[in-house]
Amino acid sequence: MQDIPAIAWDYKLGNRSALEWILDQYKEKKPKDPTIAKLFNTYRFAGYKEHVINLLQRVCTVSVRTMEIIGQMPI
Repeated sequence: MQDIPAIAWDYKLGNRSALEWILDQYKEKKPKDPTIAKLFNTYRFAGYKEHVINLLQRVCTVSVRTMEIIGQMPI
């Protein structure tokens, strides 16, 4: 991803960054069960694109600011 400060990827929630978590949660996934895929697989990223972009921007800001604060803390 371009224009995302490298430090934003350093803010972790468990074993992955907050940004990675958001990207994983909102990606399109195909259900393995064909019945579920046919009847209930209505999520399309395009329908939520603006929401996800806004969320990523906010999480990026929080991640950078949090890492800055952590960097200022005495060791």
